[in-house]
Amino acid sequence: MCGIYGSTLRYRDEIVREKLARIEFRGPDFSAFQHFEGITLGHNRLSIIDLDPRSNQPFSYGHLKIVFNGEIYNYQDIKSELQKKQYSFRTTSDTEVICAAYLEYGTDCVKHFNGMFAFVIYDSVKKELFGARDRFGKKPFYYSHSGQEFEFSSQPSQINIGRNLTIDETAIHDYLIWAYIPEPKSIYREVEKLPAAHSFKFDLYSGKLKISKYWDLDYNLENKFIGTYQDAKHQLSDLLTNAVKIRLFADVPLGVFLSGGIDSSLVSALAVKQVERVKTFSIKFNEQGFDESIYAERVAKYLGTEHHTIECNYNEGISLIENVSKYYDEPFADSSAIPSMLLSKYTKKHVTVALSGDAGDEAFLGYHRYKWLNDVKMLFNVPLSGRKAIATLINLSPKYRHKLIAMGISIDNIENLYVKMLGSMENSWVLKNNVGLENEMMQVLNNPLKPLLERISDFDIKTYLNGDINTKIDRASMAFSLESRSPLMDYRIIEFSRSLPTHFKFYQGNQKRILKDLLFEHVPANFFNRPKAGFAIPLQQWFRNELKDYVLDNLSESELKNIPGINIKRTQEIIQEHLTGKWNRSPQIWKLLVLSQWLRNEKTKVKLQATYA
Repeated sequence: MCGIYGSTLRYRDEIVREKLARIEFRGPDFSAFQHFEGITLGHNRLSIIDLDPRSNQPFSYGHLKIVFNGEIYNYQDIKSELQKKQYSFRTTSDTEVICAAYLEYGTDCVKHFNGMFAFVIYDSVKKELFGARDRFGKKPFYYSHSGQEFEFSSQPSQINIGRNLTIDETAIHDYLIWAYIPEPKSIYREVEKLPAAHSFKFDLYSGKLKISKYWDLDYNLENKFIGTYQDAKHQLSDLLTNAVKIRLFADVPLGVFLSGGIDSSLVSALAVKQVERVKTFSIKFNEQGFDESIYAERVAKYLGTEHHTIECNYNEGISLIENVSKYYDEPFADSSAIPSMLLSKYTKKHVTVALSGDAGDEAFLGYHRYKWLNDVKMLFNVPLSGRKAIATLINLSPKYRHKLIAMGISIDNIENLYVKMLGSMENSWVLKNNVGLENEMMQVLNNPLKPLLERISDFDIKTYLNGDINTKIDRASMAFSLESRSPLMDYRIIEFSRSLPTHFKFYQGNQKRILKDLLFEHVPANFFNRPKAGFAIPLQQWFRNELKDYVLDNLSESELKNIPGINIKRTQEIIQEHLTGKWNRSPQIWKLLVLSQWLRNEKTKVKLQATYA
């Protein structure tokens, strides 16, 4: 888990050092860069496997040079196969295995890797760069390409140093809708994200960049699981056990994030079966309705883990709010980033690697919205005119939740309703409030051959999991030099989940059915007889009380004028709607606060660069 950088542009060494120093928190153990024939490669290392300096990067293997961020969990199996083919190794790292696999399998090497990764190999014989990003976008990869020039990094601000990049206002629009910037866009016009599950080649002679997809979800309905529910449970149990096992290997202390929910409890239970003493970590809020720590402590006590409960101190939360743009680098408005950062900060005091339960909801139909959509889908058999008539009556209610329902049933079809639900139902404050994603993604959602719940699950895996969840966890953990690993995001488990009949995952309102049944073999079912809770902070209350002045100061009319793409008058109205308790507008206010902070910091950077120049 590290930070990578490279460029065909020849910067002065002090500029390259500044680019690496910008993300020192991603890899504080060692930092270095080297110039080769027309290419500079740089690396910040967080040492996890083979702590010896021999595995520092940029790393050389024959005529190859590599910079790599992430982990290849099955690298030892790949290494054994390569040794049979007469490859030799001088380290015990996964970095060296990537190079040997590239020599043996070429660009298909990525299909052999089970892990989270973003890497670039410089092949001095072919005079080309080859790189890839993992299947679900766990690890970030940004690049800028223009003619002969190619520059890449783990975070976009690195590319901005020493250059004069421009803000992409279409990306700001996307952010105002989705609360993150969907790939391949970035906040800068000149910078893009390499899409998840894609690799690239860059020819140093011609300057030609070729991007290729090497993996995707299987949308073929013929490739479905054949067997009983018990068969599926046994197979999934084996997969999960192995996925946890291979993520428990590290040369540094390791633990588990334990919220007390289904997914993290299952990961913890499987970890306890394989490691003698497991450390677990949860977070505690003082506000009523937000504190789930008691449930985590109950599971931890039953499993016999060494448990740590971290209290979310209000003042510390405010400090992280004011520094969120430093670590996230782009506007990013999932407010659970704040407790994720706080959890990572204190977890790092005890371990360097933490396993999490991410991806369980997307793959096994766990979100509240899945159940709600399943409940209302029959309503969409009613003609639109009839639904609009019903909506008119519902809209007479003063309650904002009822008004949202009225908006929802007035949408032409249930697929577009789901997209609106993810992208904020009420966007009257955004000037161009159209909601949509890349055509390929919308085709996934509109696939007529699959059941509704499977389509929205596919859609979330391809979009929300990548753009929101993985961005959140990567930046939150890396902000404090902590590696986060997600067993449920093992591509074998995701593929298996997509092959299962819907009723194995969602049955008579029982969400994540198969995961729960596996968990209940390790932890009593009555521990989980409660509604599902999200990982959130009490922004709704804070914005009306402790943070009211903060909101008014940072979102004054003069500040709002600096934010492109919004209707200032309507924006002021929604802020007041929230402060007076008429409507919960905390998600919109949080988006505005984060964006305003990022834009202010960006202006400061531009001034500093102008002075520096």
